[in-house]
Amino acid sequence: MALIVICGQPSSGKSLAATCLAEALKESEAKETVRVIDEASFHLDRNQSYASMPAEKNLRGVLRSEVDRSVSKDNIIIVDSLNSIKGYRYELWCLARAAGIRYCVLYCDLEEDHCRKWNKERREKGEAAYDDKIFEDLVRRFEKPDRRNRWDSPLFELCPYKDGIENSSAAILDAVAYLTKKVDSKSRDVKILQPTIATQNTRFSEANSLYELDRATQEVINAIVEAQSKALGGPMNGISLGQGLPNISISRSVGLPELRRLRRTFIKLTGQTSLSGPPPPSDADSAKRMFVDYLNRELETTV
Repeated sequence: MALIVICGQPSSGKSLAATCLAEALKESEAKETVRVIDEASFHLDRNQSYASMPAEKNLRGVLRSEVDRSVSKDNIIIVDSLNSIKGYRYELWCLARAAGIRYCVLYCDLEEDHCRKWNKERREKGEAAYDDKIFEDLVRRFEKPDRRNRWDSPLFELCPYKDGIENSSAAILDAVAYLTKKVDSKSRDVKILQPTIATQNTRFSEANSLYELDRATQEVINAIVEAQSKALGGPMNGISLGQGLPNISISRSVGLPELRRLRRTFIKLTGQTSLSGPPPPSDADSAKRMFVDYLNRELETTV
């Protein structure tokens, strides 16, 4: 139904804002499930996650993957993280567009000195806080959202130091109103992102097809290797893959290198065919059936 990106400097009150927003949405007329995705959900330490660029990149990848799996028209997802890089906010916006849902950014606008003070107070209380070196690096690299960018719009600005962070804060109430407003033909102030050709479900189904093809062919290879090991070099009358699937007819021992070569060739040929014709099979049984037919033909001709 919607994706909300919480954005702001380190120690600017983002997690509290996410909690207040989630509570305000649950108290509203919204019937959708509200979920917050953050580093704590994956038991990730903030200093370790931002200690180096590879670690930070891994963190963003984990959060993005979870958002990709979670967004739908039946729930409201709140991403509580720094989200400080505009390119990353664009990626999240693309996920919302692909899902065909609403999108907005809630920005915790707090001056650096106040963030630095809050971070120090948290450390003194024994709460989760950033190391000074990591804090200064994150502050330096922060890219402030701009409502002129489509991936930063609509932008709701929350001023934690001036107004505090509560369920009734003006920015949070505005965000809730935007996210829960009913849309009809006359609505102009609420935008539901529409998928483009590049993000249509057909693209995802083709990717799933290739995944199923790769997994199914590997299962066939594993079944052949296991059957040959049990036969101890003796004759085999056929290898069964289960009910409804054809048997693999092998009259000689086939080594693993040859099986891998045949598998690679089959996947390549299937991919080339899908460019000008139908996509690869989308279910495992169809993929196995095609691969077994291919193996039976190829192995018969090479006897």
